[in-house]
Amino acid sequence: MKLLNIITKSFIACRFITKMSLLPSKISITSTFKREDFTKTLSVPILKTDGKNVDLNSVVKLLKACLLKVQKFQAVKDGKIFLNPDKVRCFEQLPVDDLKKSGINCSSFGFEDITLSYDNWKADELIRAIIPDNLESAASFSRIGHIIHLNLKDELLPYKAAISQIFLDKTPNCRTVINKAQSIENTYRNFQIELLRGDDDYQVQVKENGITFEFDFSSVYWNPRLSTEHERLVKLLHPNDYFYDVFAGVGPFSVPAAKRRVNVLANDLNPHSFKWLEYNIKKNKCENYVKTFNKDGRQFIIHDIKENLLTRIEQRLIDPVDYSIHIAMNLPALSVTFLNSFVGLLKGNGRSIKNSHSIPTPIIHCYLFVKGIDDSKCMAQELVEKHFGFKLIPNDTLKEISFVRNVAPNKDMMRVDIFLTSDILFDNISQKRLNDSCNNDDDDDEVPSKKSCFKNGKEQEEAEHPTKTTNKQEDQKHL
Repeated sequence: MKLLNIITKSFIACRFITKMSLLPSKISITSTFKREDFTKTLSVPILKTDGKNVDLNSVVKLLKACLLKVQKFQAVKDGKIFLNPDKVRCFEQLPVDDLKKSGINCSSFGFEDITLSYDNWKADELIRAIIPDNLESAASFSRIGHIIHLNLKDELLPYKAAISQIFLDKTPNCRTVINKAQSIENTYRNFQIELLRGDDDYQVQVKENGITFEFDFSSVYWNPRLSTEHERLVKLLHPNDYFYDVFAGVGPFSVPAAKRRVNVLANDLNPHSFKWLEYNIKKNKCENYVKTFNKDGRQFIIHDIKENLLTRIEQRLIDPVDYSIHIAMNLPALSVTFLNSFVGLLKGNGRSIKNSHSIPTPIIHCYLFVKGIDDSKCMAQELVEKHFGFKLIPNDTLKEISFVRNVAPNKDMMRVDIFLTSDILFDNISQKRLNDSCNNDDDDDEVPSKKSCFKNGKEQEEAEHPTKTTNKQEDQKHL
């Protein structure tokens, strides 16, 4: 009779116990909260064992998928195995046959009240409890050293004090929580910071792709979401190569490139970025391979890149070592407006250019934003063509168009890789191509036909480019 009662209770529980939420209960707040407001008591299923005749480790392995997994809570304690109420409502929902072989039967199953508190919830669970159901989750955020950088939407601003407190509490080694007060629109590509919680300290140290960087986050631009892209581009570079970084920032491209013994010219207009660029170069002990500049990107192109290209042409006859030339333009909001600086860059300079074909064709890596619902690659190609003044031809002037990341709904960051041919550098673009471009650019908003877009996104064969050398250089300044 006793066994029958146990089975009956288990059957009733299996049929009628409603799904229990492991999330904190909704609470109504204005700007602050009390941590005890998140305390919640709930009944959860358990299996009791005597710990003597049962191999507890084997039983736990059988129940791994349905254990109660809550931070700072022991799912196995004092011979009790706590189960997830959202997955288990009765004994029959467990691997019964295997449990019975381990000495566990339905009499071992039951329920017990537990109390969960603020410490048991994750940040996103707590935030979901304080904002209305009709709002999306808290916000996008980035971690930069000890700083949590939020990007709160307008509808979440009334909850910013509580949200920031949760992030400060729940993020290990976080000391500062900030919100981006406005879009990045100024000359130096930094933004106004709103301190929400914690220390008024913005000097951070971060590690990216094995390189340590230090900077004042309030005065420079740094985006940890670009670490993969930084690594991708740097891996294209080899010893003896030349790398011109037009908008270098604090050095996420230039410093790791120099560590690979690439000859680097790094420029940034922002005096704060320039300061930390030089600091990071010295910190990472690669100053022998980098020459730095603090000037407008256009001036850097028409003076310093030009001078270095001419030097490469002249020295090629003396030193025939193989190398590649890469130019990074990572200022997505404005990069395309600088492209026309390369058209005719070496034209009429008064110095010998007869050996210009002796150097490898430089490759521009131009980053840009495209907005809209149309094909992102087509829009990126159109934007580059508009500012260059001529059509890009696959395998001639166009190497590749790649998606980098989604920035916002209907807004993507793209990379267009361009072969900087002699025709461009010496302004030998045919009049026909210029005329065709003018005819197609009458309407600035017109998206080119998909036929004209380079869409395969594949790398060209290695045979198209000079063979890389892997010989080590001596540690001396090459520029």
